Amino acid sequence: MKIKTFILACLLTPFMAFANYEKPVTWSYSTKSVSDSEIELILTATIEKGWHLYSQYQNGMALPLVITLEPNSNYQIVGTSKYFTEPKYTEHYNADFDDTERFLVGKADFKRTLRIVGNSDFELKGNIEGQACIEGRCVPLSEHFMLNVKGNPNATPQQPHGTTVTKTEIDTVPPVEKTETTTLTTTNTEKAEMSLWLFFLLAFGGGLLGILTPCVFPMIPMTISYFMKHGGKKQAIFYGFSIVFIYVLIGIVLSAIFGQGFANFISTHWLPNMLFAFIFIIFAISLFGYFEISLPSSWINKSSSNESRAGYIGTFFMALTLVLVSFSCTLPIAGAVALGAAGGGFLKPIIGMLGFSLAFALPFTFFAFFPNLLNKLPKSGGWMNTLKACLAFVELAFALKFISVPDQAYHWGLLDREVYLSLWIVIFSLLGFYLLGKIRFPLDDEQPVQKSWFKFFLVIANFSFVVYMIPGLWGAPLNALSGWLPPMSTQDFNIKEIVYDGAGHEKPVGLCDHASFSDRLQMVTGLNGYFDYDEALACAKSSGKPLFLDFTGHGCVNCRRIEQEVLSNSRIQKLLNDKFVVCALYIDDKIIELPEKLQIKDNKGNLISKLGIKNTYIQNTLFQENSQPCYIVINPEDESILSGPIFYETNVDVFEEFLKKGVENK
Repeated sequence: MKIKTFILACLLTPFMAFANYEKPVTWSYSTKSVSDSEIELILTATIEKGWHLYSQYQNGMALPLVITLEPNSNYQIVGTSKYFTEPKYTEHYNADFDDTERFLVGKADFKRTLRIVGNSDFELKGNIEGQACIEGRCVPLSEHFMLNVKGNPNATPQQPHGTTVTKTEIDTVPPVEKTETTTLTTTNTEKAEMSLWLFFLLAFGGGLLGILTPCVFPMIPMTISYFMKHGGKKQAIFYGFSIVFIYVLIGIVLSAIFGQGFANFISTHWLPNMLFAFIFIIFAISLFGYFEISLPSSWINKSSSNESRAGYIGTFFMALTLVLVSFSCTLPIAGAVALGAAGGGFLKPIIGMLGFSLAFALPFTFFAFFPNLLNKLPKSGGWMNTLKACLAFVELAFALKFISVPDQAYHWGLLDREVYLSLWIVIFSLLGFYLLGKIRFPLDDEQPVQKSWFKFFLVIANFSFVVYMIPGLWGAPLNALSGWLPPMSTQDFNIKEIVYDGAGHEKPVGLCDHASFSDRLQMVTGLNGYFDYDEALACAKSSGKPLFLDFTGHGCVNCRRIEQEVLSNSRIQKLLNDKFVVCALYIDDKIIELPEKLQIKDNKGNLISKLGIKNTYIQNTLFQENSQPCYIVINPEDESILSGPIFYETNVDVFEEFLKKGVENK
């Protein structure tokens, strides 16, 4: 499938679904007895000729088949794999995407063995999600199934519990290619939805800021005046929808490029992060007024020449011309939205562009209905250049976050916490002096600060923020910024540690042997533990304590918040130090090589020699999880789950209860 064909299919599939509903795969369900206490669940897919159904093991851009069973206390899954057994898939190398496609054709049975542990009949329910394709066209699959299953009369009803997985079984579990956008529990799904809503609101706010730029704001009364004379309210509504359509189309294209399979690369690899940081810096310099980012004039002239066409076609080209003309002012804002969405899966770029464009198009439609309110709009002037410069300072600050992620993942040591804070303090101090009129940029006019009370209070808020950050240079927690800052462990000068040692307290010590990689990775201040699963497991076995696993990442914003607000809490630290062996597993570490004794082999027999890859493999295969942060308490004897997993939980009481449950279940 060619790239253009694939993108076209992505664009047209939602519309074709309404016009002609297709169901190229039909399903049937059955069970058969394996023994007195076990049954085999069989899901049969019948695939239309010419179509192919992607396998459960599909990676890359195509959606893999995902079969889930609803939990029920009457059965247990036999085995440790998350996959149903399936026929041998067909492999096809797609040179356009540098990806190996794995799919099934014709008829395919998917099987899973279940142990019946309840003595009453019950309904076995589940869901099937996937994707079927024919050349140039794909359709999503969604199926819910239910079967009546007889209970085991010899069984005693049991409560559901986590599947026990042993270390020796890791190599038999199929590989799992997961991304940050995959949601595995109801809690994660709800939080993902909240995150998308929050991102939509932030993008909407970005659109409102875009309206206030010099390239857009003066266009509002001119455009409304045109609609009052030609076309009226209907044309104004279509104009607004045209703006939304253009930006959402950009979002769809970004989704096709930066889909789920690209998210992990974007979030941790040095190349995209440094590129994004560079782009943000270029955007900032442009907003300062040192140069202008603009599209080729031929594009604008071509679009403008089509505005004279009658009716809705001319209105559409008016909207397109506005988007092109405003490019120099809105690109830094819309670009920030796009880059913020790049690692967030398929929906996030579309939602970001939708939020931005709705706010951007709103005034052009609103004032067409209420033209008298135009007189109440503020006059264009120097305040718009001031807004652009303020945004430039903010974009410079955000650029540091993109540099910080690979700095930690690759152990460059460029942006320790105090260096990062120093740069933020300088950037926002300069912003304060700019608002006071002490600094001017090429497009600024002299404007006494006394004439703007709003600017005066903005100066107070800005310098208050600077003062708030200053104690962080000596180790103050700065909880409000914990997710944006490098971890406290990178702080060279930390008063808390100095006072802790000076007061005669003993720092927590390892329970067993020296922890490997402790010279390159650090625990939360006040805790001590391991950074390798095998070392921590051995220590937990010898001490008889449960093992607390912290799946974290250098670039994980929420991990920093949990470390600062929960794992630094005195109650939590006492419980962890006294009752657990602690292990922090960095998923995205790119550099640390494993000594031979700590290396493992994956299910294909390939040697894993890097710490980050090993930690990812263990989380995906041993615990069937992929989110960070992720906290699990296990029994070191058989590696079964005692408590959890628990994810982004900032309530200390809830986290404490999670830990106590792990101790009690031991």
